[in-house]
Amino acid sequence: MENQIQERVLLNELSDVDRVAFYKKTYGHVAGGVLLFIVFEYLLLQSETIVDFALSMTEGYRWLIMLGGFMLATNYAERMAMKSPNKQTQYLAYGLYILAEAFIFVPLIYIAAFYMESGPEILNQAAIVTLALFTGLSAVVFLTKKDFSFLKTGLMIGFFIAIGLIVAGTLFGFNLGLWFSVAMCLLAGGSILYQTSNLVNKYTTEDYIPAAFGFFASLMLHFSYILSIFVFIV
Repeated sequence: MENQIQERVLLNELSDVDRVAFYKKTYGHVAGGVLLFIVFEYLLLQSETIVDFALSMTEGYRWLIMLGGFMLATNYAERMAMKSPNKQTQYLAYGLYILAEAFIFVPLIYIAAFYMESGPEILNQAAIVTLALFTGLSAVVFLTKKDFSFLKTGLMIGFFIAIGLIVAGTLFGFNLGLWFSVAMCLLAGGSILYQTSNLVNKYTTEDYIPAAFGFFASLMLHFSYILSIFVFIV
């Protein structure tokens, strides 16, 4: 018992070497999640049945059903990852979430890749911009050592407003447009600052999988709306 208590110490109580080792584990798992997402996305796009089904779920109220299912899957996976001390359970939760992300991305990736003349180029540009912003925002926290936990309330309010607008847009048939995507990018940026701040100030040495989970979620949210912006302006 005493060893377990010693193992689960906060990062800010560790030496610089131990913190760097934790950061490497966390970002390594984020990178692994991105690679697994690419594999899942590729496999899903190979199935015409899955693509047709995903595209059909973007029409009218079906999009709300799809979004609701994704949110339930996300909450379930997040609880599994955060509350279970078992690493296998945490990996399972992380994998399930990545699969859910890959499925909900199918319509956007399919439209960008196959309906746009410069589809592959748009995907590459969106990925590069997302990675650059993710790296820059993370660096802000590491360099300034500022605690961005104060963003939590604002982020929660922002996400609830966004969900409300998505529901209203679906029910009443209006397009949220380019500026909604820009606002969501800003919200995702705030989420990255918050997650990075938690990485520095809140997590213990054994929390690298839950930390990677949070980072991956923020990264993919950022990517989805940056890609949406590219689709709007091209």
